[in-house]
Amino acid sequence: MNRIFYIMGKSSSGKDTIYKRIMNEMELIPIVLYTTRPMRENEVQGREYHFVDRNCFENMKSAGEVIEERIYNTIHGEWIYFTSRDSISFEKGDCIGIGTLESYVKLKECFGDSVVPIYIEVEDGIRLARAVERERLQTSPKYAELCRRFLADCEDFSEEKLIAAGIAKRFSNDSDIEECINKIKLEMKTWKE
Repeated sequence: MNRIFYIMGKSSSGKDTIYKRIMNEMELIPIVLYTTRPMRENEVQGREYHFVDRNCFENMKSAGEVIEERIYNTIHGEWIYFTSRDSISFEKGDCIGIGTLESYVKLKECFGDSVVPIYIEVEDGIRLARAVERERLQTSPKYAELCRRFLADCEDFSEEKLIAAGIAKRFSNDSDIEECINKIKLEMKTWKE
């Protein structure tokens, strides 16, 4: 049975780096989500996300193509992130996705035990320092949005919600990302056997 390995964690936990490394090293099929938010510097259409407008989202939702959606009221307006049925293709092999706890729960409802959670954990002080440094490198830093996301993550990934979603295993990325990636890869191999 092919699986969806679903990487989650609070913002600036290293999810994107871990996702890209594991996807390439284990030859997994990426799940590319959709979003209505603006494209960031160095992002590519269809690689990080499918960047669409609100009308496209509404049409896909009406057609029954949207599996899960999240709407964020940001200081820059409403941003929607969603997974559509065309984002997932089991026929080609195991898939890898990245998202929120809420999106994981919806995928689990849709695909059952085929969805394997990979939760990345980082101490909040380390996470905040990483977020500020990453934002500082942007041409137009959006520090207010960084703060909003940081605080929202504390609620979205509360211990109660993690337990309710069945997230027991965690992978620490506080210091050595190589060690974190190796532990995740070992865990994934046990599901593939």
